[in-house]
Amino acid sequence: MLTEQERAAAARALYDAERDRAWIEPLTNTHPGMDVEDAYRVSMLVTELKVAAGRRVVGHKIGLTSPAMRELVGADEPDFGSLFDDWVVPESSTIPVEELNEARVEIELAFVLGRPLDVPRPTAADVVRATEFVLPAMEVVDSRFRVRGTVVDSIADAATCGRVVLGSRPRRLTDIDVNAVVGSLEINGEVVERGTSAASMGSPVNAVAWLAATLHEFGVPLEPGHVILSGSFVRAPWISAGDCLTARFEGCGQVSVDIGQAAA
Repeated sequence: MLTEQERAAAARALYDAERDRAWIEPLTNTHPGMDVEDAYRVSMLVTELKVAAGRRVVGHKIGLTSPAMRELVGADEPDFGSLFDDWVVPESSTIPVEELNEARVEIELAFVLGRPLDVPRPTAADVVRATEFVLPAMEVVDSRFRVRGTVVDSIADAATCGRVVLGSRPRRLTDIDVNAVVGSLEINGEVVERGTSAASMGSPVNAVAWLAATLHEFGVPLEPGHVILSGSFVRAPWISAGDCLTARFEGCGQVSVDIGQAAA
C-alpha cells in the first residue's frame, strides 16, 4: 500500500494530467506498490481536487459490469468512478477530438435517482424505489495515461471515464423490462456492437445495487438527482476523429454524438 503522501502525489498527477492534457505514465509504473484500495482512495482525492476547483459531482459510473468488458481488460469484478458536470455533453453535439486521448465508446442505461440510496446492502427493491427514471446513454471511455495501464490504474482514473452523453427520452422502470433492453452501437451508420442489458451483472438494477453498497463502504451516498451509468452491455470499440456515434435502445430511444475532426 501507498503512504498518504504517495496517494496525494498520485492524485495531483492525475488531476494535472486532465487539466493540462499532458498525459502521464500509468500510476502503477510510478508507484509499483499501488493496490486496489490505494486506487479508490486516489480517485477520491482527485474528486476532492476537482470539487475544490469548482467542478460538480453529478453521479457515478460503474465499469466492467459485463463479462465482455472484464475479459477485455483482465478484471475479476466491476469498478466505479465519479461523474463531473463538465464531462456531460449535449446529445447530438460534437466532442472536440483534441480533448480526448485514446477513446472508446460504450452504450448503457443511465439511472437517475429521485431518492437517496445510502444503505449497507441495498436490494433490487431499494434501487427500484430510488430510481425516478432511466435514460439511454453513451459513455466515451478515455484515460489520462500515455499507455494502457492495469485495472488499478483504471480505478484511480475515475474508471476511465471521458465524456457522457445522455438521451432525452426518460422511461420509468414500470414501463420497460429493464433486464431485456436490446441496444446497438452504430459508428458512421454501421452497427458494430449489439447486446442486451442483462449482460450488465445480470441486470442493471444489480449493478446499481452493487455500486450503492460499495460506495456506502467508503462513506459516499447516492443522492437524489445523481446519474448512475449502470455499465456497458457491449464491448467498447475504439473511436477516431470524424466518427458519428449513435446508440439505439429498443423501447428506450436513442442518443448520438460526433467526434470532431482533427485540427489542420
